[in-house]
Amino acid sequence: MSPLLQRRHLLLAAATAPLVGCGFELRREPEFLFRSLALSGFKPGSPLAADLKRQLSRTALLMVEDANRAEVVLEVLRDAREKSVVVSTSAGQVREWQLRVNFDYLLRVPSGELLLPRTELRMTREMNYTESAALAKEQEEAQLYRAMQSDAVAQIMRRLSAVRLPA
Repeated sequence: MSPLLQRRHLLLAAATAPLVGCGFELRREPEFLFRSLALSGFKPGSPLAADLKRQLSRTALLMVEDANRAEVVLEVLRDAREKSVVVSTSAGQVREWQLRVNFDYLLRVPSGELLLPRTELRMTREMNYTESAALAKEQEEAQLYRAMQSDAVAQIMRRLSAVRLPA
């Protein structure tokens, strides 16, 4: 091995050595302490439900349609997207929107015993607006909603992985 290549290997080893002892670990798919899950209460065509199902399909968790046959039921109490005006001109033209995703849910077993009481996820983004860039702003709005939705799904997945079934 050439001296230059040896130096590169030594520098690479020296650069990664601090990461070995710090506890750094790449994020993995969550591991669940239950085998089956039912989703209940989502509106038909809910984009958040579709994203959550997509993420859950990447795990070993069995998705069950009948809530009575699942070990855990994620019951949706509210799944809403909202948009409101934050700033407008004296002529009534909108200059800034506030976008919100509101998602309330609880986790329970089919018998009704709560594993996680009502949990409220609230995400908000603000977006400036000009009529001359309406199409671009429409795409930006969709992108902001997708980002908030992805954040909500990630939070739900982490909370599901922390659930312990009653003995």
